[in-house]
Amino acid sequence: MKWYFVVLITFTGFFSKAQKGSLFIIGGGDRTPAVMQAMMQTAALGKADHIAILPMSGAEPDTSFYYISQDLKPLCSNTIAMLNFTRDKVNDRQWLDSLKTAKLIFITGGDQSHFMKAVLHTPVFDAIHEAYKNGATIAGTSAGAAVMSKHMVTGNQLRGDTVYHSTFDRIWNKNIQFEPGLGLLDSVIIDQHFVVRSRYNRMMSALEAYPSYTCIGIDESTAIIVHAGKITVAGDSQVIVMKQPTNIRANKDGLIQFDDVLMSIYTAGEYFKIQ
Repeated sequence: MKWYFVVLITFTGFFSKAQKGSLFIIGGGDRTPAVMQAMMQTAALGKADHIAILPMSGAEPDTSFYYISQDLKPLCSNTIAMLNFTRDKVNDRQWLDSLKTAKLIFITGGDQSHFMKAVLHTPVFDAIHEAYKNGATIAGTSAGAAVMSKHMVTGNQLRGDTVYHSTFDRIWNKNIQFEPGLGLLDSVIIDQHFVVRSRYNRMMSALEAYPSYTCIGIDESTAIIVHAGKITVAGDSQVIVMKQPTNIRANKDGLIQFDDVLMSIYTAGEYFKIQ
């Protein structure tokens, strides 16, 4: 029998103020039964509660909704609503009320920039924050994980070969592109598919850009759960943490240099603290 573990992690100073809800951040890949069960346990749905699916990251929102709803239906009997907030729907009062009162909000994978273009500076953005403040669980996978940060990694390089790749081929300064995210995490940068796509170069580029931040890479089929100043790790792969680089500089070609960085790798059954 295969056992799955969760890890409690104390985590202070990194959360959006006044939050009462939880974040359930999946690193992409397969949503294993262990991950899905942990998400439902975190959301703690009552019989009358409903789930809102936000599929705006995906190129085919209907398909994105179909697959997550198929994962959810065996686990609950609650109403599952697709709220595909296109430009003509961002001010729809009924949809916004449904979003504000959802107990679980799930942001699907795809393109995180596409999602933020749909919600930034709209009532949808505010509704997500209101739901979180009032106790909802905000969940996301892949692109839906990246949007949790205040400074969201797009994955695009700004120097050299700017064609999108799964990771960066150089660790240059001023190379990583950030866009505004949801800001549900204030001083943390999230990256996803982390181990399987070897995104260490990208994380070090992010750390050079925001050296006071903690960078967390979540591998596939793995999630972190943020609630009330604590983090829980669920799933069956690894979480990578990098923080506190010292003496940051660059050579004449713009290649990043620093002397030290704190890096940790955690698996199920282990815990850590970030101070």
